[in-house]
Amino acid sequence: MATPPFKKNYRCVPFLQQFYEGGAFVVSSDASFIACACGDSIKIVDADTAAIRSTVEGGESEVFTALALSPNDKLLFSAGHSRQIRVWDLSTMKCVRSWKGHDGPVMGMTCHLSGGLLATAGADRKVLVWDVDGGFCTHYFTGHKGVVSSILFHPDPNKQLLFSGSEDGSVRVWDLMSKKCIATLGHESTVTSFAISEDGWTLLSAGRDKVVNVWNLRNYTCKKTVLTYEVLEAVLVIKSGSDFASCVGSLSQKRKETSVSSEIYFITVGERGVVRLWSSESAVCLFEQKSSDVSTKMDEQNRGFTAAVLLPSDRGLLCVTADQQFIFYSPVKTLEGEISLTTSKRLIGYNEEIVDMKFLGDDEQFLAVATNVEHIRVYDVASMSCSFILAGHTDIVLCLDSCVSSSGTTLIVTGSKDNNVRLWEAESKTCIGVGVGHMGAVGAVAFSKKRRDFFVSGSSDRTLKVWSFDGLSEDANKPINLKAKAIVAAHDKDINSIAVAPNDSLVCSGSQDRTACVWRLPDLVSVVVLRGHKRGIWSVEFSPVDQCVVTASGDKTIKIWAISDGSCLKTFEGHMSSVLRASFLTRGTQLVSCGADGSVMLWTVKTEERIAVYDQHEDKIWALAVGKKTEMLATGGSDAAVNLWYDSTALDKEEAFRKEEEGVLKGQELENAVSDADYAKAIQIAFDLRRPHRLFELFSELCSKNDYDNHVGKTLGALGKEDFRLLFEYLREWNTKPKLCHVAQFVLFRAFSILPPTEITEIKGIGELLEGLIPYSQRHFSRIDRLVRSSFLLDYTLTGMSVIQPETDTKISNDEPLVDTDMKTRAADVVLPNEHTDEQNETHDEQEDKALSKKRKSKKSKSSAKKKAKGVGYTEVAAVPLAV
Repeated sequence: MATPPFKKNYRCVPFLQQFYEGGAFVVSSDASFIACACGDSIKIVDADTAAIRSTVEGGESEVFTALALSPNDKLLFSAGHSRQIRVWDLSTMKCVRSWKGHDGPVMGMTCHLSGGLLATAGADRKVLVWDVDGGFCTHYFTGHKGVVSSILFHPDPNKQLLFSGSEDGSVRVWDLMSKKCIATLGHESTVTSFAISEDGWTLLSAGRDKVVNVWNLRNYTCKKTVLTYEVLEAVLVIKSGSDFASCVGSLSQKRKETSVSSEIYFITVGERGVVRLWSSESAVCLFEQKSSDVSTKMDEQNRGFTAAVLLPSDRGLLCVTADQQFIFYSPVKTLEGEISLTTSKRLIGYNEEIVDMKFLGDDEQFLAVATNVEHIRVYDVASMSCSFILAGHTDIVLCLDSCVSSSGTTLIVTGSKDNNVRLWEAESKTCIGVGVGHMGAVGAVAFSKKRRDFFVSGSSDRTLKVWSFDGLSEDANKPINLKAKAIVAAHDKDINSIAVAPNDSLVCSGSQDRTACVWRLPDLVSVVVLRGHKRGIWSVEFSPVDQCVVTASGDKTIKIWAISDGSCLKTFEGHMSSVLRASFLTRGTQLVSCGADGSVMLWTVKTEERIAVYDQHEDKIWALAVGKKTEMLATGGSDAAVNLWYDSTALDKEEAFRKEEEGVLKGQELENAVSDADYAKAIQIAFDLRRPHRLFELFSELCSKNDYDNHVGKTLGALGKEDFRLLFEYLREWNTKPKLCHVAQFVLFRAFSILPPTEITEIKGIGELLEGLIPYSQRHFSRIDRLVRSSFLLDYTLTGMSVIQPETDTKISNDEPLVDTDMKTRAADVVLPNEHTDEQNETHDEQEDKALSKKRKSKKSKSSAKKKAKGVGYTEVAAVPLAV
């Protein structure tokens, strides 16, 4: 079998991200996205894929307690412990206005259908109404004696009413026109939710007193009290024409009940974690879920639903659980005329710390994830939705493994802190076997690779156990008790990892005692002990083709060992912290590892070379899953995020070839533009090709042109913002070199002349670029200034040596015509006795004497010997002008 090509690069795709930690959330009017409070930020999450579209950063100490959306979903309103009410533009993700609201945290808010008013309920027992555009308070309501927990505008714009519920059990109705409280209604405990009937004349209020009160808004009296025997968190009115309404109609026909015109059907959710449907007239429950989809928790306070929303466009019902799950329900009518709720989607807002994961089946369509909870969450890789949950353990699940049995069913084995192992069938989503016998937490499990009829478990009780599938039945209603075929005290400390050989003949265990032991199956006879690590071993795995084992340790190294003699064959170093997982790739020729430093590394086994390093996690990476067919990777860790990694070697090669081909074509286009003197086009192509040297040559050629200023200005005017950012980066580098700084300074001058200051400040990273330009520019100007000042001394010296004659002012009368200098000289030689006076002759003689004196001074600069030797000749030459 041919060895598959080496993998040189992987591309990361975020699969599961933390987007909700409980608390405030709001659903868009078309149910396309959900805005969720997550720590000190707000995540805008796609309702279909759970992908984070964008993030609103609130600040380091801001904790959001209330959220609301405008009716057109363009504005997001938020409030938190800082008491600031902020309005965010979702198109730009910027805060357009903010103001200080209550004297305490805002506990709830809602926006009017007009979009112009925002009502807020505070812990300071006040209800305030704000003008959204102006940010000022229009209504100030007081009267509640406890924290105001819920608030709602009347959906009919003609009825200017506002409802508020408090922890003191009171429901107050406020008239926005008269700005007064017109009615006070009551519960025995905290009011949690409101709902208005379709005709607008009935109010339903739910509270933690386990009842739903039906109020007549004409006279504000209680029409009916529905006992639910459950602490309620939400009440929702079913509107006519929806899927729920059609299901309720068929249910009423089956019960042969005559529906009253004033009858209202509503949904309640609460601490029991089930959805129930009620009739307001008969005050009876028409439908109740048979079982809860909420994960069972040891802590009773973390059970049930915390909120619910009826989605538009027949998209069903959205329920939010206490463990940060968004469960989407769709009503279905059965053949018997009953109602059934199907879970169409499940989004997990927070996965806590991810400790282990495995791909399921041969097609790798699902990913099983173990977190710091008592159940296993199985995700659909394509939709990123949690398909189902495997619940049965009573404590945190620490490890898992999967395989496809000989009959074709997908099996999952899990180990937990409850000291038990459980065997699951993925298709039926049921537990088919339980293994009891370990005296400590089960930290490692591994399936048989060939026969797939047993699995091995390792525990903190330092023992290994081999469990058989004997007695398993597909038709069993209850899980059977699995039997251990072999057991051995394997290590001196906790067992962290187990791996079974491809031929099922050996099993290897890694422990905190810094050793890895190889055992022969099925009797668990010791074969060899691998010693050499300085810290505990976190991961072990057999090579798929060679007689060797790879181990990952807390000493920051990965080692490959020979099974025959236990010698260390290779050591891989590169991680900055403990290596927590290591696995073979490409038929044993490559390795992938991840560690506590949050990095994923790709290695070549033969050369021990590290090919690539990826840093996509913010904390320890505890889990690593490798697909058997595609060798797709999945990583997860303490940052509650799961990333999928796809082999992009072939795509990168094709992309590099395509870029090279485009580079050749554009390079030729660049040369053609230069030959045609089309510098604007040539410079733009040079920017596209990222060729700074060629760009400098083009600017140098432009500077040598006659009309260079216009050429450079025209060329720079055609550049975009991103091109200007690149240009400033190149100028920063050119400006550091004296040979290139002249062109850099000229281009920089033209760029600052073209761009207005407002556009310059908008360039990304301009501050850092200017910090690199200013010091070298100051150095260049200082050098030029010193050069200019030095030239003054040279001028003075040459002037003193009479090499350079100083400029003299020549006074010319206004009526005297301008004539050439030669003509003046010739005119001076012509003697006209009648026109020259004695004074003019005297002036002419003085000028000749001065000229003769200057020539004598210039001759004195020669040596004295030369003067004596040529004294006669000098006198004769000097006398020539006098003779003339």
